[in-house]
Amino acid sequence: MPQELPGLALSRYRLPLGFQRKNLKMDGLLAQSAACSTRLDRLQRPQYSRACPEKSDIRMLQTESIHVFPCTISVQRLSDFSYNHRTGYKRNAEQLWQDLFSDPSQWWDHRSDKANARYPDFKHKKTQEALWVNAKSTPHWVSARLAALAPGTVQKTAFSWNIVISRCVRDGEDMKALELFQEMYVDGVIPDKYTFIPVLKACAGLASLEWGKHIHAQIFQSGYESDIFVASCLVDMYAKCWSIEDAFRVFNNMSKHDAVSWSAMIAGYVHCGQGKRALELFERMQQAQVLPDSVTFLSVLTACAILSALPEGRHVHARIIHNKCESDVIVSNALIDMYAKCGSPENSCKVFNNMRSRNVISWNTMIVGYAKWGHGEKAFNLFSQMLRERVQPNSVTFVGVLIACTSIGALEEGRYIHAHAIRIGCQTEAFIASGLIDMYAKCGSLDDASNIFSSMPIADVVSWNAMIAGYARCGEAGKALQLFYQMQMEHVKPDSVTFLGVLNACGIIGALNIGRDIHTQIIESGFESHLSVRSCLVEMYTKCGSIDDAYNVFCSMPFHDVVSWNSMILGYVKLGMSEKALRLFSRMQKEGVEPNNVSFMGAVNACASLASLEKGRLVHENIVQSGYGADLSVSNCLIDMYAKCGSIGEACMVFKNMPARTMVSWSVMLGSCAMHGLGKEALRLFAILCHEGLEFDEMTLVSVLTACNHAGLVDEGCYLFEALSPVYDISASTEHYSCVVDMLGRSGYLEEAEELVQIMSSQPDNAVWMALLSACKKYGNLQMGERVAKQILVLDPKNVSAYVLLSTIYASRGHMDSKARIQQIRMERKMQSQAEALP
Repeated sequence: MPQELPGLALSRYRLPLGFQRKNLKMDGLLAQSAACSTRLDRLQRPQYSRACPEKSDIRMLQTESIHVFPCTISVQRLSDFSYNHRTGYKRNAEQLWQDLFSDPSQWWDHRSDKANARYPDFKHKKTQEALWVNAKSTPHWVSARLAALAPGTVQKTAFSWNIVISRCVRDGEDMKALELFQEMYVDGVIPDKYTFIPVLKACAGLASLEWGKHIHAQIFQSGYESDIFVASCLVDMYAKCWSIEDAFRVFNNMSKHDAVSWSAMIAGYVHCGQGKRALELFERMQQAQVLPDSVTFLSVLTACAILSALPEGRHVHARIIHNKCESDVIVSNALIDMYAKCGSPENSCKVFNNMRSRNVISWNTMIVGYAKWGHGEKAFNLFSQMLRERVQPNSVTFVGVLIACTSIGALEEGRYIHAHAIRIGCQTEAFIASGLIDMYAKCGSLDDASNIFSSMPIADVVSWNAMIAGYARCGEAGKALQLFYQMQMEHVKPDSVTFLGVLNACGIIGALNIGRDIHTQIIESGFESHLSVRSCLVEMYTKCGSIDDAYNVFCSMPFHDVVSWNSMILGYVKLGMSEKALRLFSRMQKEGVEPNNVSFMGAVNACASLASLEKGRLVHENIVQSGYGADLSVSNCLIDMYAKCGSIGEACMVFKNMPARTMVSWSVMLGSCAMHGLGKEALRLFAILCHEGLEFDEMTLVSVLTACNHAGLVDEGCYLFEALSPVYDISASTEHYSCVVDMLGRSGYLEEAEELVQIMSSQPDNAVWMALLSACKKYGNLQMGERVAKQILVLDPKNVSAYVLLSTIYASRGHMDSKARIQQIRMERKMQSQAEALP
């Protein structure tokens, strides 16, 4: 048997899978076969061997026992020739380049948008023949001719346009992507569905509804609206442009829905803050027997977190386990976050402990969760455990631990985190530096915050924002505004977060004119479209007392989230327009926006200010149906509302049914007892409070003393007052003295009350003296009344109430001349005040 040829032996094996897709990979095999071409002349060649092998040829090659390649083309690389599908013959590189330069309009130019080096630089529109600039077969004269043929001279394909547009969207250059899309149309290239997908993402990234509707019209004309992927992108685009109605219209018109389209619509509802509708749609998806994927579960868990809907969250968790998605780290992280925001730290810990593998996001979510629950110490311990397990913390970890330190006012622990950040060399990162500034500011150490800010080599906008917000939060609104102007002088462009901090500062000091100037700057900067900025504008105007400006901003918003509704409702309540607040609360629900705990607090406070028990009960029923009955802040407002509406029994019932109570709850309940004169009940609750070892403040004792005052429990009130310092370690304040003086005065102990005022450790204020003067009026004590009135008028010469009370005392004792004299003095003081008020 003759010796087998090397090239023949190599060709016996099946070609790899890659050979079916890329003919260039056959070059090595061709070269080896060509080396023995002189001995192959005696062999009979198959009929298909005289042309460049196509895919069908390669499939034949894989089934043949002997593969023979013609020696006529083996001396050059395969890329030297191109097969013409239309004419059926090959043209060499020389001919193809000549054809390109003779009529460039017949070729696609891919030089500026090649996905990889193997993709051809030029491709014929009709014959699909390809050319590579850097191929060895390229004639030497081509480079000179190409210099005059700039990229873009030869028309691009839709495929090449898609690559460039997608790259812009991926890099965050959304506006550039839309400009390229326009240029593509101008060049006469018809887009395909793969063009519209990134273009819709660009519209969503810009939140440009106008652009989105323009692209939608072109999709409709192109006939791609029925494509499930394009339709899903349309849903996503409309949702991110805050037009949820248009999103649902597109979704509803789809002939069929897959997991992607369901997930897009659910995510849209979540993005627009409509968690309830997202959960309803998820239920419909299950009824349609469409299997949800991890992306679906992420959106649904976010909806549960928005609504604080713990039962629904547990149901979704069960579905995740059933679908075997719990092993997905991202889904597990979302579960931890959902349970954290639903107030169930136990379930968060359980999910975290059951995770087979954790990433840094898992640790961060738990640490931030502990911080938000107020369990700063547990967050700090978890951070230590994370370090022991050699998990490298990132900037989010440090910021989470700093938030934990802030939540418990742990300044020393915060300094330890600061030192650890310095050790690993990340303290200069803007994100961490901003977190440190925020921590120090919230812990009351503005000097440390200012030192960090000053030591930063380059302060970016995040750092400026943290410092401005820190000053505003600590009541230094003037310094916050000064820093805002300094920031702009240093050519640092403010962002939406900057304006949030500055508007908050304006609201704190009631700087309406400055707030209006900043509003103008917001419009010029293009941030008025941001929902958070508009909501903050509404809040600023209400705090400054300009409810009309607040309502105008509210009405100009294309979409209202729950925050903007809350800002307007709370503004009405603060300015005493409770009827309007309740009407707006009702309108909010009619428009499909689910109220949260802040919404209900505003509605309950409105009912309290109106003393409308019937409306208060209706809001309470709504609270229970929405799952906020156990919310501590809402329950505290309900207690106060029922007390102010005269139903102390219902207030006690709400207090009794609370699953947990804070000091605010106890203080509100004690205040309610004081309001209704239930002194003994207040003392009983105070005894329980002391027995449970809860720490209370001076205002708690003010409530108890007030209750004793209204109930006439003088002995018990005096005993409690005397125990302030030795038993409860609380220094008596002017509020405590005022309560006891009023209590003694009401009971006729005027001398004891005056003596108590005289021995006060601090200077008595008008409230203390007015309590004693009211007692003098009640019992007609003229001599003491004159002394007390003299003290009041020394402190406040324009105090009208003092003149009225003193004149009443004179009248009761028959001193009509003295009464007339006092009234004359009062009128003179009033006219003097009016004259001083004139410009």
